[in-house]
Amino acid sequence: MTQLALGARIGRRLLHLYLGLALFGVSCAMIVAAGLGLGPWDVFHQGLSGQLGISLGWVVIGVGLLLLLLWVPPRQRPGVGTVSNAIVVGLVIDATLVFLHQPGSMGARTGLLIAGVVVNGIATGLYIGAGLGPGPRDGLMTGLAARGHSVRMVRTTIELTVLVLGWLLGGTVGIGTVLYALSIGPLAHFFIPRLSLVDRPPR
Repeated sequence: MTQLALGARIGRRLLHLYLGLALFGVSCAMIVAAGLGLGPWDVFHQGLSGQLGISLGWVVIGVGLLLLLLWVPPRQRPGVGTVSNAIVVGLVIDATLVFLHQPGSMGARTGLLIAGVVVNGIATGLYIGAGLGPGPRDGLMTGLAARGHSVRMVRTTIELTVLVLGWLLGGTVGIGTVLYALSIGPLAHFFIPRLSLVDRPPR
């Protein structure tokens, strides 16, 4: 592969990464603005935000950076996508919420929620498909799973824990939480292989 081709490939992967992270932040803000319930991690983030009196985006950034410390025991190595995820998503959430407010009708709120979940799935496909490192929360899950636990058990335990903690802290739990929990897996399963830029091994 020539230097020019290599540079173009890296540039394309970075474009996928940052477009995905930006869309992920926008989609999170859409789900927040709908006011019908958030995904487990954002229930936790919103609960902390209310208790600490700081913006949701900065809580997302702070939690992401703290989670990177938990990568040390399982010897997980963050990539450029990991660090970018910890920072970019939170900044975009706050910037989007400046302009995006809760619609007046239930129909519009429901539409905003559904659109937010779908965009979240597309964003996940883009930033994971870039192959430049998982997000802090995903890396924590895979790091723990690598120590002999099933991915399903680890993910379920983590997400139930942050959901309950977030609810106790005052985060919004509702139909949006259920929709997100049921939809994000199939959406990610659909979009990740279609948006992946990582070379697949020959069959």
